[in-house]
Amino acid sequence: MSEMTRPAVGEDKLRKAEELVEQEEGATHRLRGWIGYGVTAVAVASTAFHLYAAYDIVPTQTLRPVHVGFMLVLIFLLFPAAARFRDGIRWWDLVAVGASLFAIGYMVVGGEDFGDRASLPNRDDVLVGALFIVLLLDATRRTTGAIMPVLGLLFIAYAYFGPYLPAPWTHRGYDSDRLVGHLYMTLEGIFGSAVDVSSSLIVLFTIFGAVLQASGAGKFFIDFSFRAMGGQPNSAGRAIVLSSFLLGGPSGSGVATTVTIGSVAYPLLEKAGYGRNAAGGLLAAGGLGAIISPPVLGAAAFLIAEFLKISYLDVIRMALIPTLLYYFTLLVMVEMDAGRFAIARVDLGRTETLWQLTRRQGFHFTSLISVVVLMVLGYSPVLSVFYAIVLAILVSYLSRETALTPRRLVDALANGTVGVLGTAATCAAAGIIVGVVTLTGLGLKFSSIAIAYAGGSVVLTAVYTALIVWIVGLAVPVTASYIICAVIAAPALIQLGIPDYAAHMFIFYYAVLSEVSPPTALSPFAAAAITGGNPYVTTLQSWKYTMPAFLVPFVFVLDPLGAGLLLSVPKGGDWLDIAWVTFTTAVGIFAFAVAAQGWLYGRVPGWLRAIGFLSGIALLFPSLIDAASAALDRGHIAWIKAGGLALAAALSLAQKLRRR
Repeated sequence: MSEMTRPAVGEDKLRKAEELVEQEEGATHRLRGWIGYGVTAVAVASTAFHLYAAYDIVPTQTLRPVHVGFMLVLIFLLFPAAARFRDGIRWWDLVAVGASLFAIGYMVVGGEDFGDRASLPNRDDVLVGALFIVLLLDATRRTTGAIMPVLGLLFIAYAYFGPYLPAPWTHRGYDSDRLVGHLYMTLEGIFGSAVDVSSSLIVLFTIFGAVLQASGAGKFFIDFSFRAMGGQPNSAGRAIVLSSFLLGGPSGSGVATTVTIGSVAYPLLEKAGYGRNAAGGLLAAGGLGAIISPPVLGAAAFLIAEFLKISYLDVIRMALIPTLLYYFTLLVMVEMDAGRFAIARVDLGRTETLWQLTRRQGFHFTSLISVVVLMVLGYSPVLSVFYAIVLAILVSYLSRETALTPRRLVDALANGTVGVLGTAATCAAAGIIVGVVTLTGLGLKFSSIAIAYAGGSVVLTAVYTALIVWIVGLAVPVTASYIICAVIAAPALIQLGIPDYAAHMFIFYYAVLSEVSPPTALSPFAAAAITGGNPYVTTLQSWKYTMPAFLVPFVFVLDPLGAGLLLSVPKGGDWLDIAWVTFTTAVGIFAFAVAAQGWLYGRVPGWLRAIGFLSGIALLFPSLIDAASAALDRGHIAWIKAGGLALAAALSLAQKLRRR
């Protein structure tokens, strides 16, 4: 390992950070010996099955149950029923494994007749289905905590006690037979769209990330970023942004990206002059970008494609401009920090040059790029990631240092499945919520209530939706937060004329925001564990870096020129309008950043910060400037935005003159 990438963070700090990663991904047994080998064999078998299913057709009625079956077996073998039992597999874990195999086997063996009797299940169907639901809720509790299972039980209670609820929440109600039949025996409940995506795209991209990590791609991306950004006073901050983008793309995990980069980069940030809390905030903000960065994004992004019935390539295209704007925000903040805190240039030592590093290990880029290239050429996302996995394994042998030896390959294949267990359990448990919503019509009821409270206002409905998503996200993971709000809150925006893809991306981004919001701000807490900073001050610092970017989702739904222009409109669009909205949004973000940081070429006085704030409002939300207008025409919008650009230019010029 080169001098630049040798972890210099204390073992105790890394241990604390890893504990926070376990809060997101679950704490597993420490299995050794033949038991450990056996569980590894099950995980590798699961990976092999999913790779086979990606290459060859496996019927839906087989793929989804077998996927969930593998996940349940591994969860009960790896995740203890409680923290005090984290010393090995207990007898009740084996009972749960046997019960899971029985419930899944009962479903698979039942064949087509099994689904046909979902509306009138027999006694055995109800008993086995109820057992399966209990097992699933316990597996979800073991991996992600108690909140998601409790939500599942509350939604089941809502479906059962519908006739006794006050208006407008009342409905006809469903007995246990109907509920179990719908949730367990159809493809509209537990085994619905969320498990469909989990059993195909999510698990494959997790395997892809595990293979890249095992081959040393993560280390290369960090080395590459520091080499590319070296030589400037703000090089350390810039390198965090670039390495977060490169490493986060195949990772899709905010906390894991934060810990991986932080364990290497914090000593360099400290040398550059970043305080503990500021460094932690930047690391967390960079890690958060992993959830919104192509080609992988977070698990919820795959669900967007399923809900909207569009290709995953369209989702990547939709995420491209917002992702660039997010990292643009981080770079603007880094540049301001460089002057505001007198950040120093960091000497990386006598290590190889960027060209030498790229010539030696630049092949890691090939598998990362191949995913998008294959999709552009017409391959399905499933086949694209399958071939990318094969390519990543093959190119690893171009260097002895990165070659996937049999042991490393087995570990990578096992980690590919183990890494998806928490997400898979969340998707399956979220199927309970989705099933109840579709069965009772709760989504339409909730939309009517939200619109009524907002008085039909798109602005207020968007604000209420953002608050709902944020509050839900405080309690459950990003994937669950998106699924719940996509079926409950998105219809309200769509009913008011917002395009469905803009509404879903709006919800996705605010679900991601929960990653840096206490009490579940795991990324900032993990960063604080590494830097030794205060977790809550670090969270506030991460908000400082990310908040200008999280104004962007409102542009998705409030820009009168056409909601969704920043998403490059999957089915086409006026590219001049897209370029114009992107440019004005970038300048608006810059103006808000100046107002928030109070720095541009020097300290900005209060009156100029107010000008920056007004400029940002005019550029990002022109409809708020003239709220009395029921509908703003293009010319009126253009004048408002021109005024915003003029204010931004005046702000910059005034600061230059003040500095002179």
